[in-house]
Amino acid sequence: MSLRTRLLILVIAAMLVPAILVGLRFVQNRASEIDAALANLAASADDIAADLDEKIQGTAQLHYGLARARDLDTRDKAACSAFLSDVREEYPQFTGILTIDPDGSLFCDSLRTNRTLDLNDRGYFEQVKELTGVVAVEPVFGRLTGLSVLQIAYPVRSEAGALKLVLLASFNLNKFVEFHDKRLLAEKDILLVDAKGTVLAAPKGGGWSEPVGGSIAGSDLFRFAAAPDGEPFREVTDREGRTQIWGVARSPSIRKAGLYILVGRSKDGLVAAANRRLYEDVAILAVASLLLLAGLWILTTVSIGRQVGRLATMAKRLGRGDLSARIPEPHPGGELGGLMTLLNSTAESLEQQRAAIADLSHKLSQSQKMEAMGQLTGGVAHDFNNLLTVILGNSEHLADRLAGNKELHRIASDIATAAERGSDLTRSLLAFARKQPLRPREIDIAEQVTGMKQLLRRTLGEHIESSFTFAPDLWLASVDPGQLATAVLNLVLNARDAMPDGGKLAVEVCNASLGESDLDVNGEPRPGDYVMLAVKDTGAGMSSEVLGRAFEPFFTTKEVGKGTGLGLSMVYGFVQQSGGLVQMQSEPGRGSTIRLFFPRLATPPGEDLRPAQATITHAGHETVLLVEDDDMVRAYVENELRTLGYRVIATSNGPAALEVLRQPDDIQLLFTDVVMPGGMFGPELARQAAELRPDLKVLFTSGYSQDPVKTPDGINARILTKPFKRQELAAMLRAALSEPSR
Repeated sequence: MSLRTRLLILVIAAMLVPAILVGLRFVQNRASEIDAALANLAASADDIAADLDEKIQGTAQLHYGLARARDLDTRDKAACSAFLSDVREEYPQFTGILTIDPDGSLFCDSLRTNRTLDLNDRGYFEQVKELTGVVAVEPVFGRLTGLSVLQIAYPVRSEAGALKLVLLASFNLNKFVEFHDKRLLAEKDILLVDAKGTVLAAPKGGGWSEPVGGSIAGSDLFRFAAAPDGEPFREVTDREGRTQIWGVARSPSIRKAGLYILVGRSKDGLVAAANRRLYEDVAILAVASLLLLAGLWILTTVSIGRQVGRLATMAKRLGRGDLSARIPEPHPGGELGGLMTLLNSTAESLEQQRAAIADLSHKLSQSQKMEAMGQLTGGVAHDFNNLLTVILGNSEHLADRLAGNKELHRIASDIATAAERGSDLTRSLLAFARKQPLRPREIDIAEQVTGMKQLLRRTLGEHIESSFTFAPDLWLASVDPGQLATAVLNLVLNARDAMPDGGKLAVEVCNASLGESDLDVNGEPRPGDYVMLAVKDTGAGMSSEVLGRAFEPFFTTKEVGKGTGLGLSMVYGFVQQSGGLVQMQSEPGRGSTIRLFFPRLATPPGEDLRPAQATITHAGHETVLLVEDDDMVRAYVENELRTLGYRVIATSNGPAALEVLRQPDDIQLLFTDVVMPGGMFGPELARQAAELRPDLKVLFTSGYSQDPVKTPDGINARILTKPFKRQELAAMLRAALSEPSR
């Protein structure tokens, strides 16, 4: 079987499902049209009833006006009849307008027949004598005209309430039906029947057999019409076997008048339109399918066979190892053209594969090297911090004891200074390895940025003009200085990349008070007092679409290899972690402005922060459980704690500390390293310790943490970063012990 034949079979098979669905849809549409036509029968009957009800209300208003006409307040029969004749000419829908005396005799009429009639036997006359201000309605055949009419009677009473006369208007039902028959375009049959089953107006179609004046009482159609609350429509089959579908009006006022309005249509005519539309739709679908199949046959014959031959030739050359084989342009559109392009690109890829593999291998090796360097620097920094803790602490002891010997005191101070520089080096290593915890301090942000001026100017280059503006009386903020410097550097680098041909960069620091209308990049209000740091550039700017995604991790508009897309997301995360917010403005060609807001430090006016030396003067008396795996660090810290006046219980790991806590000793503070051998780190030790002693205070210390310290729920713990000075240790101990109990 050829490819062309198989393709056509697949196309036919694929067309079957949509063809079936389309066919089902056509059938559903036919059913919907039939349902709509059935519902329209009852709706048409209700419309006719509503129109007739309006005519009755209009006649009542006419009666109301005539009752006050002086021309009717006379016993001159000729003059009265002449007046009513003139009125009737204005209202041709009435066969006659007449007045009836209270004894039931005809007084005058618009037809001026001068006949005498006794209307006491009419139901509407008996009814109207008991009414006041409303009309009585009854469908009958007029005695003067012999036509089917709707008698609308109105009582005219004296001021004392006595019946003076009855106004009677005979509404022509035949003309009413003719009007609605034309409105419905003679597509539907209209039938009017009174409460006794007498036909008042019959359909003019050839399918109706009962004449006007005949009776359908006892028939299925009459029972359907007279049912007080029945089905909306019904099928009725006559004696000749013709089926008619009828809908009946359910207007309460018309039915109360003893009149039933039915609208019908032959079942064949109702279904024929829906069937015709179904046949047309199916025919269109069939023709479209045939044209599609014919087009596919021509397409496969003319183009697919030749293009498949080109593909086969290319595949044979590749199979023989000829990587220079290419299918020349032009390529056809669609899948075959895509396949040709794919084969050409595959051949090119095979030639470049070895170079790509070598490049990937180099990148993988570089990545592994960087990861190993990160692990190495983190581990080295951890060990150095332990050593520097001992060196820095002991150098302080030496400096205190050698205060009388200037030369030796200077040497001890130099050792302490060298240890502090070593601490800066380890912090740099930890920053490289991204393992430094956030260490917020109460700082002047302007002073921090001032110290970075030279670094920032060197980073920008000579082609970018920079300026720095600092407002007076700046508030303090609690921010990690190192992370702040990294954030500012990231923003400046982004600004530099946006101005490759030069420009201006401005850094501004000022106080700012935000209200409810000031929103962050997430569209949320964050009212309050802040210290604002703004970085403005005159670079290329960003579109609104790029601006909306600027802070998403890994989103970048730079070329591959020129940026990771993490700079702004790291800035955003740092500011959020510091309790602040970020705002950003940018327009294409008009530069960008990024504002970082850090919460104002809530320090009462005139209150000075107590220096660490003041803390040392207060001797401690509490019991501290020290947990440190490094022997030298443990010995140094234990000695410092005892010097500060604390009672110390020292252990080297978490399980040993838990054993101590299970004893009845009175212990106020757990002072533990974060990373320890034995499978139990400081946070887990703190969690289990809190279960044993809920009022126990916790202080962490760490020279290196693989992950940020996760304080267990319900524990307000502080962290002291190694290496630390005696002042920092004393201040942190008192701060931890001053924490309120849980």
